[in-house]
Amino acid sequence: MLQVSKIMPQGTALAPVLLKRAATVELDWDIRQKSRFEVTDSLGRQLGIFLPRGTLVRGGDVLVVEDGSLVKVIAAPQAVLRITACASHGSAFDLTRAAYHLGNRHVPIELKPDHLKIEPDHVLAEMLRSMHLIVNEVSESFEPEGGAYRGGGHGHAHDGGHAHAHAPVAPPAPHVHGPDCNHGHDHGHAHHEVQLVAIQIHKHKPHSP
Repeated sequence: MLQVSKIMPQGTALAPVLLKRAATVELDWDIRQKSRFEVTDSLGRQLGIFLPRGTLVRGGDVLVVEDGSLVKVIAAPQAVLRITACASHGSAFDLTRAAYHLGNRHVPIELKPDHLKIEPDHVLAEMLRSMHLIVNEVSESFEPEGGAYRGGGHGHAHDGGHAHAHAPVAPPAPHVHGPDCNHGHDHGHAHHEVQLVAIQIHKHKPHSP
């Protein structure tokens, strides 16, 4: 059995020709949410997957085998509930409400702009239908959100020492008041300017003989 302990999210930085030649493995969500499992790839090889704890394997990710070969992961179609808004009895906002209630129940959810997906559950299906949503069981890939504490939702563990560098933010340039400045000031600017004008007049006033 060959061992896999490295993953490349979405095959980042790999040349298209390498991805095209890579073996494949088709996995459903039940397997892909684990960091330890065994699979057989498209070449018939037995692979032992040993990824960092908490790693979520997504469709499109590439596994790096110990011999240097690559295996592209395909998210297998599986039974899911596809939830859409009812144009006749509700609105698109109903999907937001549904995501909120499902999230309170810690249900894995795949979020899309026009629909949600969850794993089959007849109790949840009835609850959603009572909220005027349309619920259909379909066979599609399932990619639920990974959570805010799993690397921004994509669920891949970063290598040690990976840090996000942020460019320093320059302080704002000082505001220069000009003739077109419409700020209302009530903190003594006018009084100070009158004093300056008075001093200037006094300096340039001709002296009487």
